[in-house]
Amino acid sequence: MEKNLSQCAGIVHVPFGHVVANEKWRGSQLAQGMQGKIKLVFEVGLTPDFYLSSKSCILYVTEADLVAGNGYRKRIVRVRNSGNLQGILVVEKTQINEQYFPAIQKFTVLDLGMVLLPVANQMEASCLIVQLVQEHSKEPSKNPFLRKKRALLSEPYLLRTVQQIPGVGKVKASLLLQKFPSIQHLSNVSVQELQAVVGQMVAQQIYTFFTQSR
Repeated sequence: MEKNLSQCAGIVHVPFGHVVANEKWRGSQLAQGMQGKIKLVFEVGLTPDFYLSSKSCILYVTEADLVAGNGYRKRIVRVRNSGNLQGILVVEKTQINEQYFPAIQKFTVLDLGMVLLPVANQMEASCLIVQLVQEHSKEPSKNPFLRKKRALLSEPYLLRTVQQIPGVGKVKASLLLQKFPSIQHLSNVSVQELQAVVGQMVAQQIYTFFTQSR
């Protein structure tokens, strides 16, 4: 039985440089890919799959989860509604489940305003999680100017989320986030505002992507 999410967020303590993982991942390729790079602590009954810190977690959606239907949505909504957890969604995107990917992308990014990162397999996911843990483990700067700079350059996963929009690559995603610093902001701007940043063709693609899902 899963722990109550609000209790879970209060109870789960993540030691520096560690990841607290759901017991179901013990012995998996995903867990094996992280061994030797970060320390894993397994716990039974967690709603998220991995805790990067007491306030940041990862929900992992496998190829099979996506093909099976919308059952994964309940977990995502529970984390989103908890109020004290930042949830990052990591989703396996393969040839088998590619047709289902736009639905989860729009549900997560547009409806819930969460970050979604696609991966090809569990080994790629393990590298991504290690990278995120290392990012979380950096000591915050005491210099407010450096803190601000880091915030502007932060959220590499947000950058990757924007890159998933049709027509948007890494360069355009960076330009867009400099002008419109959140998914919510980006989804509500006009074609004209987008055009000033990325040109007419890509602006129309972005606008269509957001408006079609409403």
